[in-house]
Amino acid sequence: MVQHTGEYGGICRVIEFIFFVLLSTCKNRNYALDVSPLSPKASSKATLTRGTVNDIVSRNITMVLDNLLMNYENNQLPTHGKGTPTVVKTNILIRSMGPVSELDMDYSMDCYFRQSWRDSRLSFLGPIKSLSLSIKMLERIWRPDTYFYNGKHSYVHTITVPNKLLRITQDGDILYSMRLTIKAKCPMELRNFPMDRQSCPLILGSYAYTSGQLIYEWQEGSSVNFVPGMALSQFDLMGSPYRNLTFVRREGEFSVLQVSFNLQRHTGYFLIQVYVPCVLIVVLSWVSFWIHREATSDRVGLGITTVLTLSTISLDSRTDLPKVRYATALDWFLLMSFGYCIATLLEFAGVHYFTKVGSGEIPLDEEEWENESETDYQDGFCNIVSCSPQTVHPETIVDVPRRSSLLCDVYGVNESVSYGRGSMTVSVTSKPSTMERQTQTEVWIPKWRQFIYCLAGDEAYRRRRQREAARNCRKKGEKIARHINSVSYIDKVARIVFPASFGLLNVCYWVIYVTYQEEFKWQDPPLGSISQ
Repeated sequence: MVQHTGEYGGICRVIEFIFFVLLSTCKNRNYALDVSPLSPKASSKATLTRGTVNDIVSRNITMVLDNLLMNYENNQLPTHGKGTPTVVKTNILIRSMGPVSELDMDYSMDCYFRQSWRDSRLSFLGPIKSLSLSIKMLERIWRPDTYFYNGKHSYVHTITVPNKLLRITQDGDILYSMRLTIKAKCPMELRNFPMDRQSCPLILGSYAYTSGQLIYEWQEGSSVNFVPGMALSQFDLMGSPYRNLTFVRREGEFSVLQVSFNLQRHTGYFLIQVYVPCVLIVVLSWVSFWIHREATSDRVGLGITTVLTLSTISLDSRTDLPKVRYATALDWFLLMSFGYCIATLLEFAGVHYFTKVGSGEIPLDEEEWENESETDYQDGFCNIVSCSPQTVHPETIVDVPRRSSLLCDVYGVNESVSYGRGSMTVSVTSKPSTMERQTQTEVWIPKWRQFIYCLAGDEAYRRRRQREAARNCRKKGEKIARHINSVSYIDKVARIVFPASFGLLNVCYWVIYVTYQEEFKWQDPPLGSISQ
C-alpha cells in the first residue's frame, strides 16, 4: 500500500509540472489560469512509466524556454526603458598564472571568469529553482559586451567543447561562466631588476555601453580567488587588491573593474647565475697581483680571459630583458665587475711600462752614449784603469766592445781585458755614468705627480725610472743584487686596495637595494597608460 502511494505521488508531481508549463504559457500570452493541485485519488488513474515522465519533463522545459524567448529582444538591455543601468557583478577564480615576460612586458593567466546580472524578462514560476542551459541559448539572450582594456591575446577554451556555463534562476538572475586564458599588458619599471617589484593590472569593462547604461561591480565577498597551491616560478604573489573605477573616454564615462597582481621577484636564480660568478671572476683577476711582473703573457692572458667571461655573462643575463633607456641594478653590478677586471689590466700596464726594467734589455738611453766622441771614451777608459808595474802596450790591447763597457759602467762589475801576448786581469773601477750622476741629483717627485705621469705615458719619466732601477744594482761579493724584477710596489698596494674597495662597493650596493625593498609602496599604474 505504501509503494502504490509513492508512485501516485510521483505521477501527481509530473501532472503539477505540466500545469505549471501551461500556466507559464498563459502568463506570456497575458492569460490567467487557475490551477489547483490534483488529489491523489484523481491521479490514481494515471499510469505513466518513468521514461515517459522524463520525456515529458524535457519537452516541457524546452516549451518553457521557447515561451520565455517568444517576445524577447536580445539586442536590448534588461533595464531598457526603465531609466536605471543594468548591474553586472563579476568574480574571478585563477587556476594558474604565468609566465611573466619582461621582454614583452605582459603576463598570462588561466581563470574561470564569471558574470551575473538580472533579466526580469526571463523570470518564471514553478518547482524548479534554476535551469542549466546549453551554450546555444547564449545567442538568443542579451549578454554584456565585456572586454579587457589591457588585453593582448585572450581566448576561450574549447576542448572538448566550449567551456561555458549558462544558468537562469526563477527571479531572472543569470550566471554566465567561462574558462579563459588571458594575456594582458603589464607596464614594468626595471630600474631595480632583479630586486624589483611589479604590479600587473587586469582591467575589464564594457566596450560600447556607458556607465549610464551598464555598471560593473565586483561581487560581494572575495571576488578574486586563487586555486589552493598556485605558485609562480619567478615571483611571489604579495596581494591582489581590486577596485571599481570610472574611465573617461571620448564617448563618455565607462564603468570598469581593476585588479592588480602585486609581484615580488625571486633573486635566488640571479644570485646563483650572475652575482656569484661575477664576484668569483673579479677575485680571479686579482691573482695577477701575485704573479711576477716579468710574466707578461700570463698576466695579460688572465686579464683578457676574465673580461671575455664577464662579457658572456652580461650578454646572457640581458637576453630576456627589453632594451630600456636606463641601467638596471644588474647592469650596475656588471659594470662594476667590468671596471675591476679592466683596472687589473691597466694596473699591470703601468707596472710593465714604468717599473719592469732589466729583463733582457739594457736600461740605458743609447743616444746619450752615441753623442760622446771616441776620444772622450778612450780618455775616460785610461783614467780609470790601474795596471801593474809591467809595461803595457796600448796597441796590443784588444778593443773591448763598447756595450760591454756600458754594462760595467751601469752595474759596477769587474771587466777582463785581453792582450795580444797572454792575458792579465785589469781591475776596472767605473766612474759614475752620466745618467747615474743625473739620477743622484734629480729631485724627488710627489706620488700624485708620478701617478699623472703614469696616466699620461710620459717618456721622460719612464727614462728616469729606468735610471733609478739601474742605480739600485750593487755588487755584493761575487753576486750582483738586482731589484729590477722584484715585486712591484704598485702590485703590493693593489693587493689591498682592490679587494677592500670592491668589498665596500658591494656592501653599499646591497644596502641600497635591500632598503628599497623595505620602503617600497605598491602603486597602481595610471589607467590611461594601460588602456591605450
